[in-house]
Amino acid sequence: MDICLVNIDNNLNKSLQPISVIGMLWLQTHFENDQWEALSNNKVIITKENSELLVKDATSAGLNIESVSGVSMLDVFQKKN
Repeated sequence: MDICLVNIDNNLNKSLQPISVIGMLWLQTHFENDQWEALSNNKVIITKENSELLVKDATSAGLNIESVSGVSMLDVFQKKN
């Protein structure tokens, strides 16, 4: 997985979380320099519509994207550790 999108509310806004170096590098080519720190600290929130565009663009570039609920993300990290 290169990028994870985590649902954070009932409006389907998502927290954008780079998981791999490739995911972070790809995001850096799509966001302004002043947003890179927020990206690396998982502090970027995007709308459902923007997340759909991001997924389409990233997957066409060959990245692996996963979209999960906040609860599911906890399970993913616990299984890896």
